[in-house]
Amino acid sequence: MAENNKNTVVYRLCGRIDSGNAPQIEEEILASLAGKGDVLPVLDAEALEYISSAGLRIILRLKKNYGDVKITNANSDIYEILEMTGFSEIMQVEKAYRRVSVEGCEVVGEGANGKVYRVDRDNVVKVYKNADALEDIKHEREMAKLALILGIPTAISYDVVRVGESYGSMFELLDARSFSGILAKEPDRIDECVREYVKILKKLHSTHAPEGRLPRIKDRILGAAAYTKEVLPADLGDKLVQMIEAIPERDTLIHGDCHTKNIVMAGDEVMLIDMDTLSVGHPVFEFMRMYNSYIGYSEYDSKVLEDFQGYPAETARVFWKKTLCAYFGTDDEDVINSIEEKIRCVSYAYLIDWSRRHKAAETERGRLTCELWKKRITELIPKLDSLDFKTDPAEHEDPNELTLEAEKENLNRVLEFVDGRLESLGFPPKAQMQIDLAVEEIFINIASYAYAPNKGRATVRVEAAGDPLTATVTFIDRGIPYDPLKKADPDVTLSADEREIGGLGIFIAKKVMDSIAYEYKNGQNILRIKKTI
Repeated sequence: MAENNKNTVVYRLCGRIDSGNAPQIEEEILASLAGKGDVLPVLDAEALEYISSAGLRIILRLKKNYGDVKITNANSDIYEILEMTGFSEIMQVEKAYRRVSVEGCEVVGEGANGKVYRVDRDNVVKVYKNADALEDIKHEREMAKLALILGIPTAISYDVVRVGESYGSMFELLDARSFSGILAKEPDRIDECVREYVKILKKLHSTHAPEGRLPRIKDRILGAAAYTKEVLPADLGDKLVQMIEAIPERDTLIHGDCHTKNIVMAGDEVMLIDMDTLSVGHPVFEFMRMYNSYIGYSEYDSKVLEDFQGYPAETARVFWKKTLCAYFGTDDEDVINSIEEKIRCVSYAYLIDWSRRHKAAETERGRLTCELWKKRITELIPKLDSLDFKTDPAEHEDPNELTLEAEKENLNRVLEFVDGRLESLGFPPKAQMQIDLAVEEIFINIASYAYAPNKGRATVRVEAAGDPLTATVTFIDRGIPYDPLKKADPDVTLSADEREIGGLGIFIAKKVMDSIAYEYKNGQNILRIKKTI
């Protein structure tokens, strides 16, 4: 029996092919191919029980006359004959795949390309969403082998099976449970899951890949940003692409879909699954996909997260924050928020393009979700100059610099920081007091007016150099552009009733400092004060 599919003609072999029926079968095959032009003959051997040398000669003649001939679904006996006689070397021969049912099976993991089911105590199967997934399976097996060679804990498929109309990869994972399953049923284990999760992330991000073996994830994100740019105001779109292009290159591993459904605990061993997205790049791209999994996709409707991960949205947010703190080695909210803003900016660039590719905006919920993502990225881009961040806590902790919310309540933190630096640099108490006076006036001014009526952050940097020793305190904010030095000094000879309100803070700073300078650069107000001892 023959079936025509565009450039192929499939002929289904069945029963036995021997010297008695070989001429008739050859005639039927040639008749099915007649008048079809340049086609690929495909012999489906699923129902074939036996083939003799007479049958093999039919296949050989087809090969000579048509060039490309493909044999599919060959059972182990037929495949053994074809392999032994060298036919598997001269043409494409595919083994038949045993069938596995996942009806009633527990879902233990899920990624972008497939869903993982527990078949029995020892085995799981990843069922691919793409019905023609053999190339995907081959790619993922290659990625898993490479990851394992590089020391990343993962599982390698030992068999390929058919599951319904799709394909699946079989893995031996004894009693494996995904972190999603653990968090859903045992939320008190969240700290344990975070600890193991961060271990694997750090292992990934410190492992160098052989040159040319893995794709650059940055290329994929730049493609997404190119679309997102078109739906943003021109200046913001240009800045977004420039910032992504400026993210430093890295040859270290990125999983690319590292959420709690793709990390499993098998006995005492923790490992990653779904390795088809393995690539190289800066960790910001890893965290971007993680943010999307825990918050981004479900930011408008938390039910999206709960349906996918199986635990509450609040658990996801706590898990995300704990992961950031553990990975970067700090509980400082300002540091974490600064890093998260960069991650979110890349996340929304990806999500907006994702909505286009999946036609998400065709539904009302999808449209509103996409509008929210556009609003978020529009707010973030003006606040950022770079999307790079350091992954080693020691790298992002600058002892000379403090960044925090520009609020009056934070004045004491600023003064403690400045005094601590001045003291370590050997400044005498009188000079410290004079600098503190100027610092207080300038910080309160920033807190009161820079972002009003909104809120924002300010950076205070303390440096010392030269002989005689000179302290430089720099204030940086992204508030309303304003040069306080342009305002005329108040007339201190006037009575209190006659004086204008305001202006005294900067006037005092001028009096107690040796110099004070202002510039507006790269969207930032920068004010420097200097004192020499």
